[in-house]
Amino acid sequence: MSPPTPAVGGWTLTTRVTALFALMTSLVVTGLGFYLDRSAGQALSQRADQALIGRVEHFRNLMHDLYNVEQMEQRPALFESMMGNEQDVRIFRRQGEAPFIQSNPDHLVPPAMTPLPVGSPVSSASLRTSQRADGVRVRWVSALADVGKGGDTVEIVAAYVMVQEARMMRSYRWRIAGAAAAAVVLTALLGFLLLRRGLQPLEAMSQRAAQITPDHLSARLDQEGMPAELRRVALSFNAMLDRLEAGYAHLAQFSGDLAHEIRTPINVLMGQSQVALGQRRSPEEYEQVLESNVEELQRLSRIVENILFLAQADHAALAVERNALDLAEELGRITDYFEGIADERGMRFDVQAAGQCQANLIMWRRVVSNLVINAVRYGRAESTIRILAESDGEGSRIMVENRSEDVTAQAMARMFDRFYRGDRSRSAFTESNGLGLAIVKAIMALHGGTAAVECPAPGWIRFSLRFPSAAAVPS
Repeated sequence: MSPPTPAVGGWTLTTRVTALFALMTSLVVTGLGFYLDRSAGQALSQRADQALIGRVEHFRNLMHDLYNVEQMEQRPALFESMMGNEQDVRIFRRQGEAPFIQSNPDHLVPPAMTPLPVGSPVSSASLRTSQRADGVRVRWVSALADVGKGGDTVEIVAAYVMVQEARMMRSYRWRIAGAAAAAVVLTALLGFLLLRRGLQPLEAMSQRAAQITPDHLSARLDQEGMPAELRRVALSFNAMLDRLEAGYAHLAQFSGDLAHEIRTPINVLMGQSQVALGQRRSPEEYEQVLESNVEELQRLSRIVENILFLAQADHAALAVERNALDLAEELGRITDYFEGIADERGMRFDVQAAGQCQANLIMWRRVVSNLVINAVRYGRAESTIRILAESDGEGSRIMVENRSEDVTAQAMARMFDRFYRGDRSRSAFTESNGLGLAIVKAIMALHGGTAAVECPAPGWIRFSLRFPSAAAVPS
């Protein structure tokens, strides 16, 4: 059985969406009900007006065919039966006199009206409205009519009491309310069922994600059969897991390498100290042990310093202040510094530099020095180390090339990794700890530049640094 959808603020996502869907349906259906109620009311009102107008015009025509008013007085039932509803009002009178025909069961009081002249047609604009005590609308009209050829004029006061229309509208409103309630309940139920079914892939993703742990980072969300929207989410989530797995593996490898690097000098320190304490020795022997221990401690200090620098660089905690550096002058200083170490291996420097570079002086010297010492450490003895530097409108480029054994693409892809050493047997020459090129990459990232390695020709390896110009550096 699948677990329930996680609650948000005490409500599950399905419940929240269902409630919103029901509210939206309620608003739409209610608005439609008001529109239909108003339209039906207007239609019934128009029908009542037409019925009242038609009857009054019929009275006018009928009176015109009579000879005199006495005929009307003798036949009142004929006119009383022509109004339709029992509640309708029928009043016939000479102007200024009492009615000679009157039917007003509810004793309704006509509103103030000016009778329409003879010959003026009755229209909806001529009608007036009032209400009974129970709220039923009443439509009134007053018109004059000629009787026969005697010249008599009779005022007709008629009213249509909308009793049937009120009953119809009352029943109609109850039906609309019932239909609206049923529509809201039905749509809410269907929406709930559809959401439950539609969110099943999301619940499956939740179950799959719950299986992912640090020991089980290889698990991925299944994208098959998912809607397009969730498929994109699963794709992004799987890509994030790929990055996390790679980072976790890198961190595990880094931790192992760090422990190995620190363990070596600690073991040396412990071994030398234990040997020295095994028996009494001369002051000169103790001095040699202390000197050796200082060297190992300095090695530990360099490892710790490099790791702290990389940690700060990873979190962008270093503020880089850039200045314009003369490439030829600065490269000359670096080659002079490493000339003695290079001479020990019979290596020479060939420097070709021109232009300026926008960089932090201390970091720039460190990154170039790392590449130069790397070339001295791994370069072929009795060879030349070429250092090329140039600048243009987009920035500056520094390349360090040296003769070397052929390097595989896999090895070049890992050269900037922390604690990576391509040839451990030769690393002892300068006691490398495998962090030099990782620091190069970190410094270039702080400058917004790039570091790359390639083999331009068989037996050659080239490290290149690209520093952006001042205009390309974000403020």
